[in-house]
Amino acid sequence: QVQLVESGGGSEEVGGSLTLSCAVSGYTGNRYCMGWFRQAPAKEREGVAVLGSDGNTSYAESVKGRFTISKDNAKNTLYLQMNSLKPEDTGMYYCAHRFLVPGGICNMPPFISGYTGQGTQVTVSS
Repeated sequence: QVQLVESGGGSEEVGGSLTLSCAVSGYTGNRYCMGWFRQAPAKEREGVAVLGSDGNTSYAESVKGRFTISKDNAKNTLYLQMNSLKPEDTGMYYCAHRFLVPGGICNMPPFISGYTGQGTQVTVSS
């Protein structure tokens, strides 16, 4: 069982920055994918960024160059640093985890099977 608790959301102006945190507890395994996805009202869920246990990362085109995903293993915390925020970044942001089989590759969340946190709201106003 993996527990994920997000924090750090809030309201920010266009061009501002926010850092989201996801506190991770439970057994996460040696091979895993962890990431962030978001959902805006009346829109589909959108994968934002993913980090594999091998350190590889991937980003949605819409956030490349502006967002950075990272993990502090000592603190068991996943982060999403968001810079140059735009109104279209507004939404509920969720942290997600799934175990990875040997030879598997990480896809963008949301994951079909795995764990998801309760979300944290990000609002960007112009």
